[in-house]
Amino acid sequence: MRHTLEPAYGRHFVPAEADMGDWAQIEPIFNALDARPIDTPEQLEQWLLDQSDLAACLAEESSKRYVAMTCHTDDAQAEAAYLHFVERINPQCKPRWHKLRVRYVNSPARDQLPHARYQVLDRSTVCAVEIFREENVPLQTDDEKLGQQYQKLCGAMTVEYDGREQTMQQMGRYLEEPNRQVRQEAWELVARRRLQDAEACDTIFDKMVKLRGRIAAQAGFESFRDYQFRAYERFDYGPAECLRFHDAIAATAVPAKRLIQEHRRETLGVAPLRPWDLAVDPLNRPPLKPFSKAAELCEKCSAIFHRLDPVLGGQFDAMVEAGWLDLDSRKGKAPGGYQATFEETRRPFIFMNAVGLHTDVQTLIHEAGHAFHAVACRDEPLIAYRHCGMEMAEVASMGMEMIAQDCLDLFYQGEDLARARREHLESVIGIFPWIAVIDAFQHWIYTHPSHTRQQRTAQWLELLGRFGGIEDWSGYEEPRAALWHRQLHLFEVPFYYIEYGIAQVGALQLWLNARHDPAEALRKYRAALALGGSRPLPELWAAAGLNFDFSEQTLRPLIEAVMAQLP
Repeated sequence: MRHTLEPAYGRHFVPAEADMGDWAQIEPIFNALDARPIDTPEQLEQWLLDQSDLAACLAEESSKRYVAMTCHTDDAQAEAAYLHFVERINPQCKPRWHKLRVRYVNSPARDQLPHARYQVLDRSTVCAVEIFREENVPLQTDDEKLGQQYQKLCGAMTVEYDGREQTMQQMGRYLEEPNRQVRQEAWELVARRRLQDAEACDTIFDKMVKLRGRIAAQAGFESFRDYQFRAYERFDYGPAECLRFHDAIAATAVPAKRLIQEHRRETLGVAPLRPWDLAVDPLNRPPLKPFSKAAELCEKCSAIFHRLDPVLGGQFDAMVEAGWLDLDSRKGKAPGGYQATFEETRRPFIFMNAVGLHTDVQTLIHEAGHAFHAVACRDEPLIAYRHCGMEMAEVASMGMEMIAQDCLDLFYQGEDLARARREHLESVIGIFPWIAVIDAFQHWIYTHPSHTRQQRTAQWLELLGRFGGIEDWSGYEEPRAALWHRQLHLFEVPFYYIEYGIAQVGALQLWLNARHDPAEALRKYRAALALGGSRPLPELWAAAGLNFDFSEQTLRPLIEAVMAQLP
């Protein structure tokens, strides 16, 4: 079995010299696809492969520019290159893709293609044709540009503390300091800095809500929620299932989280628990320091992956050696973490903001799970099948986090090891209520598109009351009301957040399976990843040995299993 990212992939239809940042060179390729006959199954299948090649080349160009911009938000040239693609290339491609999809839908050979092979692609293409409106292309471009404004705003956020300028991510380490005064100072400094841009965030978001409402209306939908569920191809669940999931979280994860927080409050010996008391070790031990430099983080994560599976370890090493990771936090770097795939060459890239915390270990393991997914299906010729719904994609990453739990001894020993595992399991419980807040907030926003800022704030606070913890925000009502501004998904990828909750349900099932039979659980995990997006979502979960269900009936025993691991 190969341990490297071989073979190298490249273009088979798009001319090698064609510049994917120049519309004059892209347009003739669309024209060629447009002119070809697709009257027989053979013609149609080859046409789909060639179309996939063009899609991969364009996707790679977009990813390269996005990566360059997020790695250097203060680089005007990188920003201009990204904006050129967003403003000049994407808008011209969208109607051409639509035209090709319509050709596919109308092809007499469509019904003669093997059903099992093309079922998912066919369903997806028909959906895209149904919701596409050419008049929405400029609006979607405007929405992307607003997202970039938000990202630039966040990337520029720094504070002076401890004698130097620090990013919001770098300030996170002080919230783990045993000295409560230090934690409060750091928390207040960050809260004040974020509030400086609260008006700008609200202004950007107001524009987004209006834009998104227009996009939905022009596509014939009653609300942006209904439009986005269709755009995300959520064929296997809808808004009603999401609302029931919120109820399940309120009934199971919220009481569990509050129990964990009460234990924290008692252990810390504070009354009341405050927002700056949520990340520190309850026994006032200094923060876990799993690594000092990114190279050490890479080395130890590599050892974890090699222990789990030599093939995964080899793939990770190949990525590190090729320089396909940008891990350190620095000024001028966009917040968060992500895994991108360069589709033409079919190679993954990992981006994050590591500052030496335990959460950084989890983040790299998480993003590596995505990268393993990309590698597992890189031999799939159709780009559409090298991707799947986020409800499965996030199982790849969160599942890897859960499976890797038993290998954390490569970072820690003794008491620190028990502590790291506990912190991870507590974070798993804690993320469910936050996901419910963010998702429920969006359901309300886009089904009440004419809301005022005051109504929006009131709804946010109501949801925090339903799903929040026991911490006391007295005197800090303003930062609490603006807490959602830090959630980039609301701005950049609306309605893309519930997937994390659904996928965590899958990851917890995988974890329980692995505790019973680790080799079999990992075998099924890798087999499911290799399917990419070629099968419907419930089938992908089934291949991994999971039940696609996120009702209270499924969630409750999973929450109980996690709580049983917390002494």
